[in-house]
Amino acid sequence: MNDDAQVLDLLHTLDRLPAPDHLEFPEGFDYPLARARAIRLKDRLDEAFGHPCKLDDQIQDASYYFKITLLAEATETRIPVGVRLSNYGNLAVATTPMPDSHDDLDQAVRGGALSVADRGRIEAALTEFGYTLIPPRLLHRPYDGVTDLAEEGPCYAGYGPYQGRATWWTRYFEHL
Repeated sequence: MNDDAQVLDLLHTLDRLPAPDHLEFPEGFDYPLARARAIRLKDRLDEAFGHPCKLDDQIQDASYYFKITLLAEATETRIPVGVRLSNYGNLAVATTPMPDSHDDLDQAVRGGALSVADRGRIEAALTEFGYTLIPPRLLHRPYDGVTDLAEEGPCYAGYGPYQGRATWWTRYFEHL
């Protein structure tokens, strides 16, 4: 999904999904199914990069359920890449190496943090497993959705120009 307006519309649409009394996941979220798919993605990335990735599957109290890290020694640029998988709508974000290091993968490639080949491997694996890759620049905007997240004050971990404020990153890819 390349059009920023479409991505922002998707973020707002997912934000309106019915949910339990918290923001961690929508109603009907199937954790075992999501976990199985994330493990297959990790295995696919292991194969694509010829090196085992690190899988963090102990994430709690967050709007994402897994983080896969491509270690520096696995990438052509020797810079680690993180891939977070949201609990909402099969969203994924790739960071090089920190969530606010680059606006998107285009900028990461131009800046030398990610090779074109590595980018292709990551995008192909995410597409193969049905994930929608979201550019960090759109996630680092102030959250203006329908939940109480926007009203809860400056207490969130944040990245980019809105540190300490709820952003779309907070909504879909952060500890709550």
